Amino acid sequence: MSVLYILLGLTLLVVGGEFLVRASVALSFKLNLSRMVIGLTVVSFATSAPELLVSVQAAMDGYSSISLGNVIGSNIANIGLVLGITAVIAPLAIDKDFYKFNWPVMMLLSIALYFLLNNDNQIDTTEGIALVLALITYLWILIARARKANKNEVSEEVDDTLAKVSGVKIFLWLVIGGLALWGGSELLVKGAVDLAQTMGVSEGVIAVTMIAVGTSVPELAASVIAALKKEKALSLGNLIGSNIFNIASVLGITAIIQPISMMDETGVLTQDGVKVLTHDIFWMVGFAAVLIPLAFLPKRFSIGRYKGLLIVIAYAVFVSLAFIK
Repeated sequence: MSVLYILLGLTLLVVGGEFLVRASVALSFKLNLSRMVIGLTVVSFATSAPELLVSVQAAMDGYSSISLGNVIGSNIANIGLVLGITAVIAPLAIDKDFYKFNWPVMMLLSIALYFLLNNDNQIDTTEGIALVLALITYLWILIARARKANKNEVSEEVDDTLAKVSGVKIFLWLVIGGLALWGGSELLVKGAVDLAQTMGVSEGVIAVTMIAVGTSVPELAASVIAALKKEKALSLGNLIGSNIFNIASVLGITAIIQPISMMDETGVLTQDGVKVLTHDIFWMVGFAAVLIPLAFLPKRFSIGRYKGLLIVIAYAVFVSLAFIK
């Protein structure tokens, strides 16, 4: 039943996320927001909703390890799985924004997360507010840079036909999306806890592997389909942006609602907490850091098939080690 709960939960999260994205974009058009702003902010927030709901639900149920594992695992899967497999199918081109802006921000937040957790083994409300403020600053600079460069490519994912959607339909989409996300997060957290107990592993291990892969499946599927069609397979900037949102918005908002602690009731660091600080977070920082040498060596501004294969193998090693006690 636990596997069924996880599968149903992931399905509901995908459905709920899709309805929420469409409703959010349609509502943004009603508010006369530009396509660029919608693409950079509204779509990014909406697509992070599944991870956010899972993390909040897990933290409120007392399973902070799932909150952290979900985000750390998703960030690793975004690079190791989504980027790696897509690059194997079709080489990825890299623009200057990647290493001049997006990558440094992702690295800064990844390292900051380590120090926040290592400092007192938790992310409290104040630190959650700081993460959200960091995200707002990032978005402000991102929009300013896009306007200065007169870039419109960020709005390619915004469907113009949604501008004509009626208010009633937007409301229905929001209700369906919200209910599906809530139900999906409930089932996923319950299934993850049950499966962890059945397999004799911790909730954190399930979160950093199965849940993380599950929440990355929609992005992976879209990227693979685009690559097979020889279309623009994946924007590396969008992928990096997703990792930034995961840390700053998902963990930040979750911590504001319910502080994320890696300690048990007696104040002792949990087994999952130890694994996060000594294993998982270093893999996350490592996957982020390795993108720079891969981007320039040996062929510059490209991540091709061999590099993609190397990343996927590294991800397989990470998943294998995650299950070793």
